[in-house]
Amino acid sequence: MLVDSHCHLDFPDFAAELPDVVARAQAAGVSHMVTISTRVRRFAEIRAIAERFDPVLCSVGTHPHQAAEEPDVTTAELVALSAHPKVVAIGEAGLDYHYDTSPRAAQEHGFRTHIAAARETGLPLVIHAREADEDVARILEEETARGAFPFLLHCFTAGPDLARRALALGGYISFSGVITFKKSEELRAIAAEVPEDRILVETDSPFLAPIPNRGKRNEPSFVRETAKVLAQARGIPFEDLAGATTRNFFTLFSKAQR
Repeated sequence: MLVDSHCHLDFPDFAAELPDVVARAQAAGVSHMVTISTRVRRFAEIRAIAERFDPVLCSVGTHPHQAAEEPDVTTAELVALSAHPKVVAIGEAGLDYHYDTSPRAAQEHGFRTHIAAARETGLPLVIHAREADEDVARILEEETARGAFPFLLHCFTAGPDLARRALALGGYISFSGVITFKKSEELRAIAAEVPEDRILVETDSPFLAPIPNRGKRNEPSFVRETAKVLAQARGIPFEDLAGATTRNFFTLFSKAQR
């Protein structure tokens, strides 16, 4: 059994065949999928998908790309929306300095707002971190000093320093199809060192399809290919990797039902 801890089933890429996408995932041994919110103002669409399909769970939050679109999202609003039984996480929120779609100050404000919601609810914060390692680590350390909260660095592509500092704070790390790419040797080396009880796997679909599907639209069933490479990088059987990442999912996403 595997869990796709991060996908975007509300994206138009899936609109024409969503039932088939979910069915293929189940046929591939994927028991649960978490469809991740990028805009609080579109949360109703996310929630509807989670309500429609038993294996689908969801989060609530504003992506850093949309931080300037939704500057008025409050911790109280996130907490209230997260009460829905299918909501198992806050986010995704964080920092993206690659595109800088939203001003960095707006991204940081949103990040801290979501951290407060994770702290209050006990739900894990799904963190987007791209080319912002030092600021992400600094904010996590500052906010943890104010009170611990569960969190996951999703689609990890950062350096070893952020991994080390996040793990020291009790965080988890999730790897996507990027780990299967030929030039991801450093990333595979980092993945090999993450403690067994802190590692997860995801697709981030419809993006970043793993080899041998690179270049195609990604989907939750492809998480098996990522898990195979992750197991190889760690030098363990696929079944052991699947078991560990699934256990870790239910530990971190404690609201999810097995």
